[in-house]
Amino acid sequence: MASLATSPTLSGLDPQSDAANPHWTRLADTRALDAIPGEDGWPIVGTTFAVLADPAGYGQRMRAKYGPVFRTNSFGGRSVSLTGPEANELVLFDRQKLFSSEQGWGPVLNLLFPRGLMLMDFEAHRVDRRALSVAFKPEPMRHYAGSLNTGIAARMDAWGEQAARGQFTFYPAIKSLTLDLAAESFLGLPLGPEADQINHDFVDMVQASVGVVRRPLPFTKMGRGVAARNRMVAFFTRLVRERRAAPGQDMLSQFALATTEDGSLLAEDKVVDHMSFLMMAAHDTITSSASSLVWLLAKNPEWQAKLRAEILAVTGGDGRPLAYEDMGKLELTEMAFKESLRIMPPVPSTPRRALRDFEFGGYRIPAGTSVGISSTAAHSDPAIWPDPERFDPLRFTPDQVAARHKYAWVPFGGGAHMCLGLHFATMQIRILMTHLLTRYELSLAPGYEPKWQAWPIPRPTDGLKLELKSLLPD
Repeated sequence: MASLATSPTLSGLDPQSDAANPHWTRLADTRALDAIPGEDGWPIVGTTFAVLADPAGYGQRMRAKYGPVFRTNSFGGRSVSLTGPEANELVLFDRQKLFSSEQGWGPVLNLLFPRGLMLMDFEAHRVDRRALSVAFKPEPMRHYAGSLNTGIAARMDAWGEQAARGQFTFYPAIKSLTLDLAAESFLGLPLGPEADQINHDFVDMVQASVGVVRRPLPFTKMGRGVAARNRMVAFFTRLVRERRAAPGQDMLSQFALATTEDGSLLAEDKVVDHMSFLMMAAHDTITSSASSLVWLLAKNPEWQAKLRAEILAVTGGDGRPLAYEDMGKLELTEMAFKESLRIMPPVPSTPRRALRDFEFGGYRIPAGTSVGISSTAAHSDPAIWPDPERFDPLRFTPDQVAARHKYAWVPFGGGAHMCLGLHFATMQIRILMTHLLTRYELSLAPGYEPKWQAWPIPRPTDGLKLELKSLLPD
């Protein structure tokens, strides 16, 4: 199985294509999917534009019409969607090693984030994940917690000043803060003038993942994304060499000195690829998750007050840092975060490719089929989550969690590919809420409802206009 993740692509060919990856499992005949209900859409573009226009609505219509297993034809090929907790468990837990993450994500991300953990399978994935996990051990996490407390607290006054002028939009503010925090915790340095370029590069790389044109042609999303990746590789290569010569306490130093099971250092290009992918994931998914949580708390002031009271009880006062040892005491805050991830998961769907024939939902699905599962579908199923659009953190009490299917809630994935940085993300959100909610009351203007871009990572298209009222004495 390890060879599936380690075989090189053929040079001179599009790394996203099957032709460039002879180790990928191919669907012998796409007509083998004719027995699965679904739609092929328009010639050439298929259902791509329908999916991009309204991915959640498109999925709902398809499930209502065809059931939990259906066929689509998006981004250049036919694929099969499997929906529901049982499908999530089959694909994510993958007891029988039926599914390839590399071959699922590769056609989407190979030009942008090649060889990241999400694009690796089985033994190769296990070896690199184990080497990288050193960066998320308790001692490094305690160091990151200190940096996060300092960095977030320092930004609160500026946010208040912007809000007082009526100019505060949360998404660009948290995106800038998250990038600065990642630079400190991940890279051990202030970005300074490089910050704007790196932020722009990450945006271009993520947006390229859903570009309709899949080749890096000039003036296309993919062209901009590949150019951004080239700059990112040069940037991280320089930093890896510096950290190996003079390591610090940051995450990049941990990665740069990570060793495989035989004691050798991870190859430089591997460290660069892993760092680029994890930096993107931490930057964009935390930005999205923080935005959805803040939006929901502003809409639900009673829950905002409950979280504020809990935080004050744990920290002992306004503006005080949240100690690493006290993270687990913010139980309501964690439940509210989980509920926001349910309502708006930062990764709405997850692709895989079937390595062997398998059966699900009464259908036989052949080897080589592109298969997708949807966290959005599972998280919005009224049979699992009554009144699913309502914000109710008490869905995540221990009793409620125990009564549900284990794979009904999957914002961080599951199985061997469970998000490596989930504890870092949760810690950053807890610290953000600690400083934000004890300084300000959050609200939205009457009648205001932001619109959200659903793919590739949810974000408010207008930046999320937020009102902040200071709670501190003048």
